[in-house]
Amino acid sequence: MHHNIHQFILLSSILFGNFLSSETYFVNNKAQYYQVTKNLNAGDTVVLEDGVWNDFEILFEGEGTEKKPIQLKAQTNGKVFITGKSNLKIAGSYLIVSGLIFTDGYTPTNSVIEFRKNRYELANNSRITEVVIDNFNNPDRTQNDNWVTIYGKNNRFDHNHLSGKKNKGVTLVVKLNSVESQNNKHLIDHNYISNRQILGSNGGETLRIGTSHYSLQNSDTSVINNYFDKCDGELEIISNKSGNNKFIGNFFNESRGTLTLRHGNGTLVKDNIFIGSNIDHTGGIRVINKNQTITNNYMEGLKGYRFGGALVVMNGVPNSKINRYHQVENAVISNNSIINSDHIHLAAGSDQERSAVPIESSFNNNLIFHKDNINPIKIFDDVSGISFSNNIISNSDYLEIKNGFNLKNLEVYKDYNDLTYAKGITSIGISKNLTKIAKDKTGVSWYPKHKQTNTFDTGSAIKIEPKDDAIFNAINSASPGDILMLAAGTYRVQRILEINQPITIMSESNDVEIFFERSSLFEIHNKGSLKIKGIKIYGSESPDSSGNSVIRTSKSILDNYKIVVEDSFISKLDVNHSFSFINPSKSSFADLISIKNSSFSNITGSIIIMNKEFEDYGVYNAEYISIEDSKFTNIEGILIDIYRGGTDESTFGPHFIMKGSKLVNIGFGSRNKQKAMMRLHGVQVTDINNNELINTQPIKIFHTVGEPITSITSNILDSKNKLQIVELNSAEENTAYVKNNRFVN
Repeated sequence: MHHNIHQFILLSSILFGNFLSSETYFVNNKAQYYQVTKNLNAGDTVVLEDGVWNDFEILFEGEGTEKKPIQLKAQTNGKVFITGKSNLKIAGSYLIVSGLIFTDGYTPTNSVIEFRKNRYELANNSRITEVVIDNFNNPDRTQNDNWVTIYGKNNRFDHNHLSGKKNKGVTLVVKLNSVESQNNKHLIDHNYISNRQILGSNGGETLRIGTSHYSLQNSDTSVINNYFDKCDGELEIISNKSGNNKFIGNFFNESRGTLTLRHGNGTLVKDNIFIGSNIDHTGGIRVINKNQTITNNYMEGLKGYRFGGALVVMNGVPNSKINRYHQVENAVISNNSIINSDHIHLAAGSDQERSAVPIESSFNNNLIFHKDNINPIKIFDDVSGISFSNNIISNSDYLEIKNGFNLKNLEVYKDYNDLTYAKGITSIGISKNLTKIAKDKTGVSWYPKHKQTNTFDTGSAIKIEPKDDAIFNAINSASPGDILMLAAGTYRVQRILEINQPITIMSESNDVEIFFERSSLFEIHNKGSLKIKGIKIYGSESPDSSGNSVIRTSKSILDNYKIVVEDSFISKLDVNHSFSFINPSKSSFADLISIKNSSFSNITGSIIIMNKEFEDYGVYNAEYISIEDSKFTNIEGILIDIYRGGTDESTFGPHFIMKGSKLVNIGFGSRNKQKAMMRLHGVQVTDINNNELINTQPIKIFHTVGEPITSITSNILDSKNKLQIVELNSAEENTAYVKNNRFVN
């Protein structure tokens, strides 16, 4: 009966739609939808019945009016799921779409939601509101698509929920590639945007307005009261590449990167709040170009540096090409509060190319406080083109700029708005009425925000006995975060163990041996991460073939993963050549690889191979790699091979640390083409300290881009030539900090 009523309404609407106004069409399948939407009139509403709509490419077009828009909506908000290969295109005027959820699929085109039908038929005066896109990703993380692309004029994108963008491409982009989309006056407001994982390459912006090619055009887009929650894709959380935009009242929570005024002039950045919680690479605002106004913004607990600092004013390129760095001119930076943040960089990026210093700019009435009384201001070039006046900074050991700064022993407090103020200070820093947008005032009320990511050791402890397929069966029945407790004994694994959730495998008594009979013991799949603790792993029963590994990833893995190895012993990876410990696939990405208090011996390949991204596009395979208090003996291949090629500056990593470890007889196998114990090519942060290297090939470090931080201290090496540091793209002496190392013959 239910469907008969729907069909009656549908048929009546089709037959008499041209004679009736403001019709409501209930549809329950794609064929009905396509039929109904052929001739929509102003005031009409199309309702999608609750349920799952799979492989649904939605075209919604029509000519509504301001008082009688045409609407597409869910029967019930949050109960219409658009899945599979699906997308939404809107074209025409005064259209409104609401209540849909895009999940469990990906777009077959360039965008999930697009404000146009084709390059000629755009949407104007239209609105997308209360729509969810959640983990709607192409399974190939290198494939580029945008989640939302806005064209036309006077459109609004508000109260939407965008979470879990993982493949390459911008989460939300405004296009200006025709006059019909310039001076557009779009409004982007009250959206909840979260969980943009580290991409490991350029192309991971959360919001971009314009492109370099059209950056001298005005967009007139307003970005107001949005909540950016853990948006970590790349250096630019927001990439402003057009003129006359406004960023007002937005909240940035624990997001790596900055709001970057990359191109375009005359932009206002006001009343925004950046909270870093002392997380690595959290940043604030980066200033480039002309006539930018930065006022009444609050930055707290930001740890980013260089281009990712709390406040960065860039050097430009003289007579810059449109896609490079235009000189900062007439920037007004006033009444901002920078609290417990480590880096304010002025004339940043100064080099032979970027030699145009900031001019005709002002830095006034700003409050700078750090609880440790450190001076966060660093100057890289001539800043006489910036006038400094009436700024207050907490007592610091050294301040390069004397005029325009008043050093005070500040006493601070948290006010009603949970923001920090200095006692007795008025009219300096942010205003008293600045408040952060509440998370529950953004996005939609009927869909959960920032679902907790499952992590290690948060589930149940499951005891395992050494029986056939015991580990395999336990992994298949485990839940995320579970701990598989292996009883003492020998485990022979006949299958590759597929890891598709965070799992810990550990011994009860440090007397657990695992032998594996396949080309790999563990294979990490989407959503998988692996922790190994107190296990002995032997490769002596693996196939007699080259290229085996203990841990690898599947060939197509979208999700970032983690590998943690503690208190373990890995040996006899030597049945054939090139037998390695960790050997992930190309295009995979690890948030963390950590080895601690473990021992490795008799291995014909490498310990960690991260060299698959050889195209020199600035792409790399792991953000953080750490080795601590471990021992490596008789490793024929290169121990660690990390490669990040090219000169792209839009990412933060890789980071590498090795400390407290002993390495003996490393890298002398005939297949070690690098003739190195370790190759760190393009690594941005390196810390090698308190290690002992005996009879090893050299450590080779190649600086490629930016200002890499390399520290090599208090190590014992068997000769000075075992440490080679090369600047590939600079004629200047390398910046590595090499101290207190002892070289013995």
